[in-house]
Amino acid sequence: MARSLSTPAVLANVALTQALLAGVVLAGVWYVAVPASVLGLAKIPPSVSTVLIGVAFGTVLWLASETATTLSTALGVEPDERLRGLLAPATAGGWLAVLVVVLPLVAISEELLFRAGAIGASAAGLGLSPWVLAVPASIAFGCCHAIQGRTGVVVTGGLGFVLASGYVITDNLVVVIVAHYVLDGIELLVHEWLDSTASVD
Repeated sequence: MARSLSTPAVLANVALTQALLAGVVLAGVWYVAVPASVLGLAKIPPSVSTVLIGVAFGTVLWLASETATTLSTALGVEPDERLRGLLAPATAGGWLAVLVVVLPLVAISEELLFRAGAIGASAAGLGLSPWVLAVPASIAFGCCHAIQGRTGVVVTGGLGFVLASGYVITDNLVVVIVAHYVLDGIELLVHEWLDSTASVD
């Protein structure tokens, strides 16, 4: 169905669904009165160092993702990149919307659900170690990216576990939100914007 939609329609759909997801998670957090510290939001607004750590973390994740994709391609397993192509706008305004609205919403909603909710809040509520919950949360994260094919599920699940590890170690949701945004942003810019610019040249 996504392939029959235009890029603006896909972007609007992603923005709407991710905003709805974030709203549902936040409503649940508010309803059961989960403390901000349990979610990894004890230090709001975040410090500059927190944001810089997230940027560095996201850059490392992107390099790891590129390496995993290169290895899988060398082994004859091609990743499905159609979704990324659908998210690539054709105008400067479209790129602004992606980088300022869509990707931040994706990073915030998915980190709220798969890290803060599935790990932080669940660990506190169930009295479990967050490391125990990091594995199923990461598997679920990978499976939710099934549109990217089996290779995409495996790579995304692995990246999800690294994000989960970063969340548990730092106890800071902002770090992984920034890292997630940086990872998605670099990937889209490098493979869609730079590639399209190079092909025009």
